[in-house]
Amino acid sequence: MKSGFSRAALTVALLSSVALPAGAAEVFNRIASFPVVSNLPSDKDKLTGTSAEIVTASEDGNTLIYSDSPLGGIGFIDITDAKAPKAAGALMMGGEPTSVAVAGGKVLVGVNTSESYTNPSGKLAVVDIASKTVDATCDLGGQPDSVAVAKDNSFVAVAIENERDEDVNNGDLPQMPAGDLVIISLKDGVADCATTKHVAMTGLAEIAPEDPEPEFVAINSLGEIAMTMQENNHIVIVDGKTGEVKSHFSAGKVDLAGIDTKSDGALKFTGSKEGVPREPDAVKWLDDNRIVIANEGDWKGGSRSFTIFDKSGKELYESGPSLEMAIAQIGHFPDKRAKSKGVELEGLEAASFGDQKYFFVLSERASIAAVYKDTGAEPELLQLLPSGVSPEGAVAIPSRNLLVTANELDLGEDGGVRSHVMLYELAEGEPAYPMIKSATVDGAPIGWGALSGLVGDAEKAGTLYAVNDSFYSMQPTIFTIDATQKPAMITAALPVTRGGQPAQKLDMEGITLDGNGGFWIASEGDSAKLVGHGLYNVDAKGEIKAEVGFPTELLAGQTRFGLEGITSVGEGDDMTLWMAVQREWGDDEKGSVKLLSYNPKAKEWGAVRYPLEKADAGWVGLSEITAHGDYVYIVERDNQIGDNAKLKKLYRVAIADLKPGKIGEELPVVAKEEVHDFIPDLKAATNGYVVDKLEGFAFDAAGKAFAVTDNDGVDDSSGETLFWEVNLQGTN
Repeated sequence: MKSGFSRAALTVALLSSVALPAGAAEVFNRIASFPVVSNLPSDKDKLTGTSAEIVTASEDGNTLIYSDSPLGGIGFIDITDAKAPKAAGALMMGGEPTSVAVAGGKVLVGVNTSESYTNPSGKLAVVDIASKTVDATCDLGGQPDSVAVAKDNSFVAVAIENERDEDVNNGDLPQMPAGDLVIISLKDGVADCATTKHVAMTGLAEIAPEDPEPEFVAINSLGEIAMTMQENNHIVIVDGKTGEVKSHFSAGKVDLAGIDTKSDGALKFTGSKEGVPREPDAVKWLDDNRIVIANEGDWKGGSRSFTIFDKSGKELYESGPSLEMAIAQIGHFPDKRAKSKGVELEGLEAASFGDQKYFFVLSERASIAAVYKDTGAEPELLQLLPSGVSPEGAVAIPSRNLLVTANELDLGEDGGVRSHVMLYELAEGEPAYPMIKSATVDGAPIGWGALSGLVGDAEKAGTLYAVNDSFYSMQPTIFTIDATQKPAMITAALPVTRGGQPAQKLDMEGITLDGNGGFWIASEGDSAKLVGHGLYNVDAKGEIKAEVGFPTELLAGQTRFGLEGITSVGEGDDMTLWMAVQREWGDDEKGSVKLLSYNPKAKEWGAVRYPLEKADAGWVGLSEITAHGDYVYIVERDNQIGDNAKLKKLYRVAIADLKPGKIGEELPVVAKEEVHDFIPDLKAATNGYVVDKLEGFAFDAAGKAFAVTDNDGVDDSSGETLFWEVNLQGTN
């Protein structure tokens, strides 16, 4: 690997630069999100799959156009008011749209019409933006993947991939027919099909030279086309006017050290890989001489990095795992992808805002848009922006100080978040995200995610402790959080052990202090996974000293929706633990759940009934319980996300009214009082969709309240963790 910069020094620099210092600096913050489902035609079911993949903007910057492959159309968004984007409809394209690019008042759409991998076909459609009608189409002679328009609108370049079938011969190349590059002249944004020129790409790459697989195209101000051939691990520079191949070179390989290489339910950045082909996806010109590539990998590679070359093929900069480590610091590392391609950098955008050059790197698996300052030499990581699930494409609109990401994953059929387009504005201020991050220890970030329970330190104001849940089954951990910093900082990670080894068969959902320097942990059981419901007393070193299972009479009605929080009332021999059960069990009346009590000294169990609110959709349950003053405070929420989220509230019950009855007999019902609605907090936090899993709430030693959300280990989730001080009145 050839690089003029120290990898170790660079990593440290990047990790320390994620959060900008306070002041009047200009930063990007999310100002709006647009659910793509809003553009569904009226004749489509609301759960019809949609996706925003590649996005572009009209020349006046007031309209966004994105490709929607599952729908078979392109969508339009009115962003005249960027903080309140409006659905502007969809246009069906008679095939699978793969890319969009604007020329004048037209949007050029690559459409895949292939009947099979061996008989690929496609067309370039010219769509009038104002009327949303197709003006013309050109036959492309193959399956298009990426479309780019020259700066002077004189021609359009289309990467014809003719992609491989991963089910044939284990996906190995070659698989004919070969792909190529198509160049078509434009006049007033309309393609002149008669000028269609096919530029052969065969015989260039070292890998499968007979089967080029073009992936992405970009054009500089000189009319030169940069094109990646992903599986071939190759880059080609073509004169857009003549079709002449001016240069071509291998994307090369990378040695990686200090990365997580095992999808094992633990975050350990101690692994390495050698000779990893970059296999770039997106490419963008930084100027007329330099390109940046996002090394996603698609066949045998994927170096988790981005690289800057000049157009002769000289390597100018290699990021290595530095961006992945910065992403891990903010809890977005996708452990399920660790053994493969990690954060999987895929999309790119580059633009100048005023006098400052930026480029933006999209992590598909971490759902992050990284903001880099282009210095002309070593780039500087400025921010990590939270995106929707799986960002695929981005467009910058400098005239309006806007950045837009298109996020492709739609989980509507599974009750999850829909595909979104996110809008960010560059303005004076401070970064709204991340709200919590981790420190580095021995040169590696403290790996974290899926925070599910919270408790304040008994003496030190601003210090809290959190636990992760069973997503990290091989790394159960108690995290120390310094909430006096901004963002809050995870300063230490205490492994929860049994016999000196990471304790297995735990699903830690709640934590409270035991009064002896240790903790009580509430574990949510799931009999299908052989995880029992129960309590664990952990000492100051993280070792489990006592395990308390549920009594037989309680287990009779068990479900997998068990303990979601634990708190303590009283001290010493008079201490009673109170726990919140998430949902109704078999012996509960519909609309009520148990608050369980356990006295460690007497070893006695009891319970009361807690009345739940009614769900508008899905279910409602409890997520946390914490004692403060004369009350226990309880988080009650629905399981809905985005615009469907209606209930995320804090209630309280007087401790004097917590008089447990005997389990198995008639239980007393407690009265609750609403204290706080979290939905305005969640909406205001990052101007995104409302996340569903508000799972941690606690008071610190000074009586300040804090809340945290669970990011599901970045699995079918945007990975966002919100951590904030909650403004409560009358809680003392």
